[in-house]
Amino acid sequence: MSTTVTTVRRPQVKQTQCFIGGKWVDSASGKTFETIHPATEEVIAEVAEGDAEDIDAAVDAAREAFDHGPWTKMDARDRGRLMYRFADLLEEEADELAGLETLDNGKPIRDSKGADIPLVIDTIRYYAGWADKLQGSTIPVRGDHFCYTRREAVGVVGQIIPWNFPALMAAWKWGPALATGCTIVMKPAEQTPLSCLRMAKLAQEAGIPDGVINVVPGYGPTAGAALVRHPGVDKIAFTGEGATAKIIQKEAAETVKRLTFELGGKSPNVVFADADLDAAIAGAHFGLYFNQGQCCCAGSRVFVEDSVHDQFVERLAGMNSARQVGDPFDPATEQGPQVDKDQFDKIMKYVEYGREDGAECVTGGKRFGESGYFIEPTLFTGVKDEMRIATDEIFGPVMSVLKFSDAEEAAERANKTIYGLAAAVWTRDISKAHRFAAKVRAGTVWVNCYDAFDSAAPFGGFKQSGLGRELGAAGLDAYTELKTVTVKL
Repeated sequence: MSTTVTTVRRPQVKQTQCFIGGKWVDSASGKTFETIHPATEEVIAEVAEGDAEDIDAAVDAAREAFDHGPWTKMDARDRGRLMYRFADLLEEEADELAGLETLDNGKPIRDSKGADIPLVIDTIRYYAGWADKLQGSTIPVRGDHFCYTRREAVGVVGQIIPWNFPALMAAWKWGPALATGCTIVMKPAEQTPLSCLRMAKLAQEAGIPDGVINVVPGYGPTAGAALVRHPGVDKIAFTGEGATAKIIQKEAAETVKRLTFELGGKSPNVVFADADLDAAIAGAHFGLYFNQGQCCCAGSRVFVEDSVHDQFVERLAGMNSARQVGDPFDPATEQGPQVDKDQFDKIMKYVEYGREDGAECVTGGKRFGESGYFIEPTLFTGVKDEMRIATDEIFGPVMSVLKFSDAEEAAERANKTIYGLAAAVWTRDISKAHRFAAKVRAGTVWVNCYDAFDSAAPFGGFKQSGLGRELGAAGLDAYTELKTVTVKL
């Protein structure tokens, strides 16, 4: 992530309607909902509130574009060319998109500009390069036959994204879908619809045909549920809470939709005494407090070897005290507000749980300021594995530090969770690092780093952290069907 401090003006909000079949339209009901700037609690804009009727229209448009439009018939290299053009337009509007992320989500502009939007652009460019590289294979079967396989687009995909990385989650979903020739109906999170709508406009300007990308803002129980149940949708890709994923699994069973899920985590971050402590402390701080702790892979359980525990906690507490919390449009701000009041209230409830269960709150634990949904960087020590702050995903700036004595214990306790999204280990002993990486049940393991992402590296979870993978070549699998063709010679 870039640490360059840049100034970005507050953007104008231009797209607030549904985007269906290449047209900007009000919701069929005429209803709207407010989107709120979490730093000030002010209303940013009124956004069209789509529901089942709007989803029907969007699926019809996506279905028509897939079954009869030019997108799937287009030469794959030309699809890639349009995606490259889309990435170029995203880059041209990087400041505007970063400003929309900060306005709608509350994340610091230094993160929106330095991390989120560059990764958005990189993801679209990465998958543009894959568009003409989806290959089948020839298979030597018995008898006088020629057998080969084709990888074909799965069809119309419904995509439901969360509010913590609105533009980036759209890119993670759109990239492989577009590269494979699918068409899309996306429901962005109701808290943060603005950047996704702006991206749809840029995709249209890039020449991506009407109906290929459709965006319907709205709520999960109405728009989201209608998308999941719709018989015209071939696949659902969802990023969010596990409880919602279980509902989607049940609802999607009726039409046997293909499913991919990227869900929650309670990621262990294990620091051995032989680690570079300067790097480990900075990495642990970033691994939890980045994006206000609102990361599915946040390193929220920090296991520290007992001989360096006290030093580690003291220095981490100093970093927390120095962390700049405030106006997310101030380029010096390191931590902005939580996304909304519901999230603020949930986090503060878990702070109380930590105290009730006997953990020691070393820093934070309180609201910051008098307006907006700001929470001080919070650090608990004396945490036990069974405490609620150590078992439940809090999704906020609350770190739990736990002591351990040896490597076997660390790996066993790291796996003591229903989740398995990510993990990290800090040590100068590379053999120890590899042994830990092999033992921990997680989809991503970072060694002497945290939150090191690349569009080429697959991401996803074990256990209740998800199904399937996003990013990399593996991210294409869920958007294709494998067809076998056998020819009598």
